[in-house]
Amino acid sequence: MALDPGTEALARLAEERVDHRFKGLPPDADGLTVGELAAQRRNLFTGGFSTPVLALSAERLDHNLRLMETYATRHGLAFAPHGKTSMAPRLFRRQIEHGAWGITLAVPHQVRVARAYGVRRVFLANELVDPAALRWTAAELAADPGFSFVCYVDSVRGVELMDAALRGAARPLDVVVELAAGEGARTGVRTEEECAAVADAVAAAPTLRLVGVAGYEGEVPGADPERVHAWLRRLVALAVDFDEAGRFAGVDEIVVSAGGSAWFDTVADVFAGIPELSLPVLKLLRSGAYVSHDDGHYRRITPFNRVPGEGALEPAFRLWAQVVSRPSAEQAFVNAGKRDAAYDLDLPLAQVVRRDGVERAAAGIEVSALSDQHAWLRTAPDADLEVGDWVGLGLSHPCTSFDKWQLIPLAEADGTVVDYIRTFF
Repeated sequence: MALDPGTEALARLAEERVDHRFKGLPPDADGLTVGELAAQRRNLFTGGFSTPVLALSAERLDHNLRLMETYATRHGLAFAPHGKTSMAPRLFRRQIEHGAWGITLAVPHQVRVARAYGVRRVFLANELVDPAALRWTAAELAADPGFSFVCYVDSVRGVELMDAALRGAARPLDVVVELAAGEGARTGVRTEEECAAVADAVAAAPTLRLVGVAGYEGEVPGADPERVHAWLRRLVALAVDFDEAGRFAGVDEIVVSAGGSAWFDTVADVFAGIPELSLPVLKLLRSGAYVSHDDGHYRRITPFNRVPGEGALEPAFRLWAQVVSRPSAEQAFVNAGKRDAAYDLDLPLAQVVRRDGVERAAAGIEVSALSDQHAWLRTAPDADLEVGDWVGLGLSHPCTSFDKWQLIPLAEADGTVVDYIRTFF
């Protein structure tokens, strides 16, 4: 039986040759395919990998995928995790295998990547007004009756531009009106009256079809449980009003979508109270950072801190760097910096030190600054750290961790590398 094009494309990732393009991989692996290197099951610490090297925990990745699958099912939510976090087709496939309805994306390039690797349902959390991208999307919809695509609209002008670019398209483009999270927030329509005007414009555009409402509660100004609840209730009320006004004629279900990585418990709570509408409701959650979680920002803000009985995500990234200078008892430098580590939300955290195959806690060691290719370590007088030691760093913000690495080793707890995750940014 022939493989579908997406599965074939994923299989071809294993045929890519390893070379100088990919940081941290063993120099003696040059010329091997990714599949051949994975089959060798080299050890991250003894198999020739060079520092800096970013590794993703196989066990923790699996745990996070299973946890969010269980969470969404328990709360009656469809799940379209935001793919801009990883831009890794292998992880998209894993997420879909773990029950995801589809993948959320932000810009046309990301949609092209997802389509190249077989993603059948895409939610674009942005208004799409670029004519070339709209025509490409229309062609994808025409060529594949099984392809489902939904995007935001947040202005009458945007609707007009979309309609002009899509004239002659074989299928209408499904859209949801984006309700802004408040004055001064990011994108979205500011008032319910303006939402109605945008919906009217969609109804008048033969190339578009209104299928629901959506937004992003993470942009609620001064976000706290009460304010996020209030905004989500506005979103649900907008869906109810649109339904009562007959705005969803000709669709099979009504999409109501929200949910970043900080407030998905609140989304689950409010969406559980969506009243019965004239059509089934697709309650679509879009959290993305869960896939790797982190040791900083998302560890602090995850909803699982508020609902510990639901489980806990586990940080899956660790960046390994090597001590290359120890100029004083109070200072050391490792060979990973801004080119390798996320630093937009928090500096990396020194977690462990490896020497001669023995791993121990990084006691008395703190990352104080980053240069392009160095992390500055502040060390207590009694910190045991020498030139040549490997330091394992925890990272904050998955999105800017993934995008610095094109091929990431997926390693088991003992360091055995079982696969490699290709990213496309």
